[in-house]
Amino acid sequence: MLVERARRGLTVVRLKGGDPFIFGRGGEEAESLAEAGIPFEIVPGVTTPLGIAAYTGVPLTHREHTSAVTFVTGHAVEAIDWGKIGRAETLVIFMGLTHFPQIARELIARGRAGDTPAMAVRWATRPDQETVIGTLATLPALLAAMKPPATIIVGEVVRLHDKLDWFGRLPLFGKRIVVTRAREQADVLAARLSALGAAVVELPTIEIRPAADPGPLDRAIAGLPSYDWLVFTSANGVKAFIDRLPDLRALRGKICAIGPATRAAVEALHLQVDLMGAEYVAEGLLRAFDAESLSGKRILLPRAAVARDLVPVELAKRGAHIDVVEAYRTLPPDDLAARIRDAFARRPDCITFTSSSTVKNFVAAAGAAALAGVNVVSIGPVTTQTARDLGLTVAVQARVYTVEGLVEALLGLYTKLTPPPTS
Repeated sequence: MLVERARRGLTVVRLKGGDPFIFGRGGEEAESLAEAGIPFEIVPGVTTPLGIAAYTGVPLTHREHTSAVTFVTGHAVEAIDWGKIGRAETLVIFMGLTHFPQIARELIARGRAGDTPAMAVRWATRPDQETVIGTLATLPALLAAMKPPATIIVGEVVRLHDKLDWFGRLPLFGKRIVVTRAREQADVLAARLSALGAAVVELPTIEIRPAADPGPLDRAIAGLPSYDWLVFTSANGVKAFIDRLPDLRALRGKICAIGPATRAAVEALHLQVDLMGAEYVAEGLLRAFDAESLSGKRILLPRAAVARDLVPVELAKRGAHIDVVEAYRTLPPDDLAARIRDAFARRPDCITFTSSSTVKNFVAAAGAAALAGVNVVSIGPVTTQTARDLGLTVAVQARVYTVEGLVEALLGLYTKLTPPPTS
């Protein structure tokens, strides 16, 4: 296939797992290309044992344990001289899970001690990495439930696993966590959870779309110099507003942001935020305005098409003239039900909700019963109340209503590193 396509003038990538020259038949394929006179380039990869060594704390070589390592394939047991191979201080067996009981018997029969430490690792370097530790004599029975692909390491270096297993000690290691934020905003939370060892499943239950009619926002922007305050209640609102704003110099009034993420979106534009609430919800924003005289002041609030009316109603009561304009819409993805089925093909441990919309859209697509047995983690009280109204039990709510607060809540839930708040 490589030769035939190359001769047609195509540029071909042959992508392999691990390293192409370690039991990957890369050498055989390169030979065929060379014999056909086809130029090629080889990009080295990380072969499985090196990933295993780094992610299980089992160095393949160690001055106090071994100065040599042998790689062997476990496919054809009868074709290997196990008397010779078995003398290797560290023995790495590729593709040997199915035949390992026979391999272990061969090694022991040829003089390898039955109490030699041994381990098998499946899905090395991934959040669902599975490690089974035993000895050459006991490991075959311990592997009865493990399925390929797996790699086996035999040798004294396996003893270092308990001491050096940094990956397995990550606080969220092995936890399968669903992130429901819009795709544009999921990266920060997903990256933070991944760094803590979680297997992150991105399941956007909302999509950010432009306003159905941009006219009202454009007209408000045209009159921007007349506003005393510009109030943003989300980072999405900032982006949608700026996307329609032709010139930043039109801004004359002060700026209020509901919380740190919104503030960061404003400050990324080199604009100053004059006011932010101590609590990152509508109620906190209103309290921040307590010290401001609003009588006769003009306020522009560009926000989602569907949102709580608390802020505009309360500010109007204080004498402000407030214009609420649709800057963007949050809608469920068209194929949300199918996405949920795919994401839940393997049951997650937890699902995170960062807004009422994410909760509503999930429940509308899959029903509250879909989350039976799954820990629900909420970013704040408004989201929590929406979840409860829809029949969900919230396991924990963030103390600080931010992505970092959500991460701390998860740590509290699973590790007790931070006490979970009462919800």
